[in-house]
Amino acid sequence: MVNPYNQDLDQNPANYQPLTPLSFLERASDVFPDHIAIIHGNSKTTYRDFYTRSKQLASSLAQLGMTRGSTVSTLLLNTPPMLEAHYGIPMCGAVIHAINTRLDPATIAFQLDHANSEILFYDRELGGTVKEVLSHCQVKPHLIEFVDSENDYKDALVDLGADDYEVFLKKGDSNYQWLMPENEWDAISVGYTSGTTGDPKGVVSHHRGAYLLAQGNAMVASMPKHSVYLWTLPMFHCNGWCFPWTMSAIIGTHVCLRQVRAEPIWQSIKTHKISHLCGAPIVMSVILSFDKQQDYKPDHQVQFFTAAAPPPESVLKQMQQAGFLVTHLYGLTETYGPAVINEWHQEWDSLNMTEQASLKARQGVRYLPLEHLSVLDPETMKPVPADGKTIGEVMFQGNIVMKGYLKNKTANDKAFAGGWFHSGDLAVVHSDGYLQLKDRSKDIIISGGENISSIEIEEALLKNECVAAAAVIAVANEKWGEVPCAFIEIKPQHQWKEDQARQWCKDNLAAFKVPKYYFFEDIPRTSTGKIQKYILREKSRKFID
Repeated sequence: MVNPYNQDLDQNPANYQPLTPLSFLERASDVFPDHIAIIHGNSKTTYRDFYTRSKQLASSLAQLGMTRGSTVSTLLLNTPPMLEAHYGIPMCGAVIHAINTRLDPATIAFQLDHANSEILFYDRELGGTVKEVLSHCQVKPHLIEFVDSENDYKDALVDLGADDYEVFLKKGDSNYQWLMPENEWDAISVGYTSGTTGDPKGVVSHHRGAYLLAQGNAMVASMPKHSVYLWTLPMFHCNGWCFPWTMSAIIGTHVCLRQVRAEPIWQSIKTHKISHLCGAPIVMSVILSFDKQQDYKPDHQVQFFTAAAPPPESVLKQMQQAGFLVTHLYGLTETYGPAVINEWHQEWDSLNMTEQASLKARQGVRYLPLEHLSVLDPETMKPVPADGKTIGEVMFQGNIVMKGYLKNKTANDKAFAGGWFHSGDLAVVHSDGYLQLKDRSKDIIISGGENISSIEIEEALLKNECVAAAAVIAVANEKWGEVPCAFIEIKPQHQWKEDQARQWCKDNLAAFKVPKYYFFEDIPRTSTGKIQKYILREKSRKFID
């Protein structure tokens, strides 16, 4: 039987358009042209100007030949050009590649080469890094430098012969007819994982997923129209969890921060009536470290969304007293950022702080735009029982799962085996359906919102001639969420002390990857020689409080 609802009812331009978050900015400019879209220091940008500048950026990029399939990279801080890049780059059909500004030059160079980047926008403060990056990479991207009028640039600067951002922007047509995606499955961004074994993988996201997560953020976070969002979350982290696009959907205001420091955060909250902000546990530590809170304490409740390791009970209590409501999220680069939320039940408010902290330590349930979330036995692909004890792998299905890894069919086949995205994270499911992470099969440590590969640290340690074996684990830390802890087995007739090990790591790793703790002892192994990290975790709890 022919389905009558499919007869003479075809898609056409009148009834079907590909979903894209770029349309949010166009609408915001049409409906609220004079509403303030961006605040950066003393400068304010309306939605009319935000939209115009984004179109000019797209036009200027198109003049340089950027089109569908091109990659445009950014090495920018949380400043207006980074917001404009999230619109202007895909508006000409290109894909935005937002680079983690904390990475070492060799890793950045790998990303530029792998993505075949043709243009690189960078902040003048990062010119020295860019110079070193260019000495490592094969591609030679066109350079465009942003000089921030809100920054004094005291340090020595590097002249790379780059175009000036504002000059480049003015070359563009303010009436540029920007490109809708041909298909909502088209790529909008590529972001790179930290790389646990081998090189980082390029995670490709599509317009449909960005559109849905951007809207989902607003609904899940209960963001009303004209909310004010403070940028304490790096925009390069999963494209700012899609909040650059969320804020246009609700005609909200972005408040930019070059650096996450206590006083500017509190000042912004008071001056601009900040309603929402996001960040790793380290941001909460920064907020609470300020000794003049009473001078800036808001007269309204501020929503704070955090990911990574769950906040300690003491931190949750202090945040509550300071006027913040903390919500715990969980997600990955492969899921556009948050895909799981600890949805709070009103009746839990009557519990004591210890009980509330225990509940908030759980990652939670699926995000609104996510179709399916489950904890499965990776061998049988069957759900584990909801007993809070049986461990399985967290898996996802839905429109906010990545297209896949760029130029990596082998990794894609493995990641999507059985019709689910395999996160590599291990969890249990409680009787109420809330999941809780127990371990990470990818050996990732999340410190200050940054993903750190324990394997990378182990490999660095093993390069020293004194080291016979090394094992790195995550230990809880109130300030950073988690920090690396190294167990080192020394070769016979060799000596290596903590200060030497620490200096070795400083010389061979990015600063944020250097272990905080060092133990020198024989490392426990199974009969087959596999290191028993669970024993090391137990041991660390006894010595690290």
